[in-house]
Amino acid sequence: MAGAVDDLKLLGAWYSPYVLRVRLALSIKGISYEYAEEDLQHKSELLLRSNPVHNKVPVLIHGGNPVCESLVILQYIDEAFGGAGPALLPADPYERAVARFWAAFIEDTLVKAMNQASWSKTEGEKVEGNKQATAALNTLEAALRDISKGKKPFFGGDSAGYVDIILGGLLAGVRAMEAMLGVKAFDPVTMPLLAAWADHFGALDEVVAVMPDVSRLVELFMTMHAQIAAEAATAN
Repeated sequence: MAGAVDDLKLLGAWYSPYVLRVRLALSIKGISYEYAEEDLQHKSELLLRSNPVHNKVPVLIHGGNPVCESLVILQYIDEAFGGAGPALLPADPYERAVARFWAAFIEDTLVKAMNQASWSKTEGEKVEGNKQATAALNTLEAALRDISKGKKPFFGGDSAGYVDIILGGLLAGVRAMEAMLGVKAFDPVTMPLLAAWADHFGALDEVVAVMPDVSRLVELFMTMHAQIAAEAATAN
């Protein structure tokens, strides 16, 4: 990568969409770093020391100082490495506020609904989660239409930015679930802009470089679903 940074280390897990956000941001800005894969069943002392509140990844350690939580890390990267690569957040205060609003919407509404749809133990909860996820995606489709005026490929305009990276962190998991279920999350008929966005974003060289293998994710998800089904059967 173009922007070599001394003493920059990312603690992560290859399958985490939150870690993927950080890897996408660093890749898009062209910043090199050391990556340390964490076994979340046996967390390292470095992780526990770096994130004593949540004990979770991602953690970005810069100059010995840990930064936690993916949205916070993305903003830190944009501010600390402003001279490297494209800016993630807009310069205009209003546009920056809009980007943060949609980032919060993805985090608080879409991610919550997708997790319910994918990992709930009952079919009723999964159905409700699917409804909420579809509603959230329709809202994002309208937002992308307004932001892009139907002419720009990304939420960030001509290039991928903060909102694109936050939504893009979900893309590998979405592709894996599509492969498992045989359905399109970004329906090209009802969500043409999001469907096109996913294709454009997923094709970026900087994105391809850090995207986890979908087939590997499918294997992991199938194992997790089997465990959930076994637990539900035991409970009954």
